[in-house]
Amino acid sequence: MPQVADRVGAFAAEFEAFRRAPAFGPEWLQRRRERAFDRFLERGMPTTRDEEWRFTNVAPIAAESFVRAPEPALTRADLAPHLFEGAGAEIVVVNGRVIRSLCSLQALEPAVSVRTLADGGEIVEDTGALARGDHGHVTAEPSSNAFVDLNDALFEDAIALRVAPGAVVGRPIHVIAVSAGGARPAYVLPRILIHVGEAAEVSIVETYAGIGQGTTLTSAVTQVHLDAGAIVRHVRLQREGDEAFHLGNLAVWLDRASTFTSQALTFGGRIARNDISAVLGGEGAECTLNGLYLATGDSLVDTHTTIDHAKPHCPSHEVYKGILGGRARAVFNGKILVRPDAQKTDAKQTNRALLLTDEAQINTKPQLEIFADDVKCTHGAAIGQLDEDAMFYLRARGVSEPAARVMLIHAFAGEVLDGIAVPAVRELAMHLVDRKLSIEEP
Repeated sequence: MPQVADRVGAFAAEFEAFRRAPAFGPEWLQRRRERAFDRFLERGMPTTRDEEWRFTNVAPIAAESFVRAPEPALTRADLAPHLFEGAGAEIVVVNGRVIRSLCSLQALEPAVSVRTLADGGEIVEDTGALARGDHGHVTAEPSSNAFVDLNDALFEDAIALRVAPGAVVGRPIHVIAVSAGGARPAYVLPRILIHVGEAAEVSIVETYAGIGQGTTLTSAVTQVHLDAGAIVRHVRLQREGDEAFHLGNLAVWLDRASTFTSQALTFGGRIARNDISAVLGGEGAECTLNGLYLATGDSLVDTHTTIDHAKPHCPSHEVYKGILGGRARAVFNGKILVRPDAQKTDAKQTNRALLLTDEAQINTKPQLEIFADDVKCTHGAAIGQLDEDAMFYLRARGVSEPAARVMLIHAFAGEVLDGIAVPAVRELAMHLVDRKLSIEEP
């Protein structure tokens, strides 16, 4: 098996070929891509010697030679399993490219605009303003890891979604990013930029799904900027195939008195990594980061969250839960940073994991870094198995063992899933939990 560091160079030919493509973009974007790719080459793929990747061995990713994913011919029927009722608009991204013929934008409210990098002309300028970071701090360089650099250097298209100040968007906006592999292992690089204006309110659902066979590497980057008083309810549902590698990066900036609520649901992938960071950059901002991950077989789910309290009077809440079967492994690293100016911070973090087999395992590491003296911060982690007393109670009342297990698992997952504001997505998520566990032996 090749060394992890050696495989970085395999992307060099891809980058050189991309230089000749129209999507390489205008001069400002070319410079940005070159800086990102230089960092990628210099930094190399992470190894277990890196503290942030200590328990996540990406050697299976390094063992493959990935090429840019092809353009498959998909129809709305192919997307049907990933759609839900009640969406106000659907934006479909296939192998990193927005496919307008598959989108459903007719119901998009006037206060919402959707632009893509590939549309050209003024739209490129509009998208580029977000990409350069003109409207937010979340796009500041340097990036957080090599896979974000890879996205920065080679992303082919980008979505810029804006909500006008004061707008209240009634129906959720659904972004569906599909990875469809081919004969060769392929990489997919979705990129989404979201700017929500002052006092605006919106619900956004991101779905990442695999269609067809083949090995794919998805490095997805989403950046969200909330102006003062904005409210965003965000759901990220990852349900890629068993042979997929998925590395997601969500970065959020909250201005004064804004509110961001996140539910991150991870149900797929051979190796799945989520990096989620939020900066409470304005006084009175409130952030909730909740998540549920479920892994079976030999898969690995790695979650790293950071909540950065930079201003005073900001509450944050975080509940992450994991359900692990087979020989699956999970990593949770949750960090709360309270800066010196962030007096009156109120931060709570909880991580719980449910191990369904003796072979499943998790490494969890909650962290608090506090540099202010008038704060309330708590964190905790718990790992266990199904409650034997509860199982006995249910069995004694005539409930079969499989049904009792399902009831207890539903109760465990419910704390996160019940917080999803879109009923259809909540029901879909519970269905996916059931389907995933139905193939897992106790």
